[in-house]
Amino acid sequence: MIDTHIPVSEYVARRKKLLRELKGAPAVVFAGEGSPPLVGSWHPNWDFYYLTGLATEPGAAVVFDPSNERPDRRITLFLRPLNPEMERWDGFRETINTRLKGETGFDAVMRTYALPVWLAKAAQRTKKLACLHPFGVHTAPVSPDLAVFQKLAQRIPGLTIEDRTALMPRARAVKSRAEQKLVGRAVEATAAGFDALTRALKPGVAEKDLEHALTRGFTDAGGTGMGYNPIVGSGLNTCVLHYKDNSGTVGKGDLVLVDAGASVGNYTADVTRTYPADGRFTKRQREVYAVALKALSGATRAAKPGATLHDLDRAARAIIDKAGFADHFIHGIGHHLGIEVHDSDPAGKLAAGMIVTIEPGIYIEAEKLGVRIEDDVLITEKGNRVLTRDIPKSIDAVESQVQRKK
Repeated sequence: MIDTHIPVSEYVARRKKLLRELKGAPAVVFAGEGSPPLVGSWHPNWDFYYLTGLATEPGAAVVFDPSNERPDRRITLFLRPLNPEMERWDGFRETINTRLKGETGFDAVMRTYALPVWLAKAAQRTKKLACLHPFGVHTAPVSPDLAVFQKLAQRIPGLTIEDRTALMPRARAVKSRAEQKLVGRAVEATAAGFDALTRALKPGVAEKDLEHALTRGFTDAGGTGMGYNPIVGSGLNTCVLHYKDNSGTVGKGDLVLVDAGASVGNYTADVTRTYPADGRFTKRQREVYAVALKALSGATRAAKPGATLHDLDRAARAIIDKAGFADHFIHGIGHHLGIEVHDSDPAGKLAAGMIVTIEPGIYIEAEKLGVRIEDDVLITEKGNRVLTRDIPKSIDAVESQVQRKK
């Protein structure tokens, strides 16, 4: 039931830490609604998953009630009631028992029909509630906890609603050793996929066939999924940042840009490499590639505790601008990485334990020439460690990888 890639004790510790940080204010994190789709898998709200390890319980919720007089009920898991007829279609579920509590690490597990009363009593007792779900813009739906709290505020005079939405991003941004290990395993599977793709790379091959080689490589190396739809673009398609059709054919002299990441235990890698289809870069391709690689190195040197992603971006952009490609670097330098490919971002300064991507790119549509090189980087106490360092990226190493015997 629970994802055991992370120890249950770690999920328990995460919840206890959040309980303390709420400073007496009750809060709720919802898993989200839904049903198993015909394609792909249903997934929960990732904050809920981070706190519970539960990925197959739509409609569930975790309630934090710091002032509850019973210590064993200050953190309670709420699960939908059993529905034997529906479960014959979607899968059988566990009854509430000691085994379920032991597997999930919760002392208190209840059914969701008790949730409204539970929240109302906590609100009446404390006269305050804390929002944890991110707030939406005015054109988006109201966040689920705020929507519930607003209804409670109409029914409980004097109830205040606090903004504690910074707590979850701050918690998720610093990865534990177990999380770092999972990202490392995802990187290893990703490396195998990229290697498989380069073995199939040649002029005339279909982008879709390269994608298939890539994803088979992920699976064969232990990947359990993909963090996002893979990008395999050749020629002009290298200049489309989120190209996902992968429907073209690699031409002679083309570059092929591959942006993909295997996942393991719901933690993902995110890697980009750019390859010459013929096994050798042209003079112009080599010139552009060298600038992007230099920008990657410059930004990586800047990645350390106390720096910001803006500092990394500025370091890369200075190199690209000086080379005359200022108008061809059209995106930011990177993002946090973890459960989500664009993982929860606390903003502010980098700290040890955070994992970020660094991905400078140069895109010249008139020449059908796009280059992006992306590494996954763990921030350490003294600087950083490039997790994707073993995936070839120097000009000579990339050419050798494509040229080697299949």
